[in-house]
Amino acid sequence: MALDTQLFSLLNSVAGRSPFFDESIVFFALYLPYLLVIFFLGLVLFSQYQKREKIQILLVTALSSVIARFGVTELIRFFYHRPRPFADHSVTQLLTSNEWSSPSGHAAFFFAMATAIYLYNKRWGVGFFVAAMLITVSRVIAGIHYPSDIALGAFIGISLAYATYYFVHKRLEQQSDSTY
Repeated sequence: MALDTQLFSLLNSVAGRSPFFDESIVFFALYLPYLLVIFFLGLVLFSQYQKREKIQILLVTALSSVIARFGVTELIRFFYHRPRPFADHSVTQLLTSNEWSSPSGHAAFFFAMATAIYLYNKRWGVGFFVAAMLITVSRVIAGIHYPSDIALGAFIGISLAYATYYFVHKRLEQQSDSTY
């Protein structure tokens, strides 16, 4: 059995043992993502940053997250069709999905978000990385992703956030250089 499948089996084996734990996993996998986006918007809106900085944080975070999730992830899934774990294995399934498994769109989106936030505010970023890990590991425990799906999604998200941050700041530097 491959390491990926073994790690999946280990994580998925904790599902189905406690209704409270299972409900917590479903909450982290399905509802925490929405709360995290709302929390981020409130955090930026009520932060001490200047208006221009708030716009930059929102722009880099939104661009990198959306491109990672709906651009790169969907492009890969168009060409590579990996079935969900529950389609190939006997699992304790807490969630279902009819999309391909790899890469994880949730991992791409939320790791891009966490990275972009981290590049502007280290303390906030660490909290968002913890939340991204909770969301994505919960999706493995729930039986709808392999760990490698999460790792690939995280790599895509982190890479795109760095690239977006770099290009936005390069563009802003060029604009400020041309005004002098």
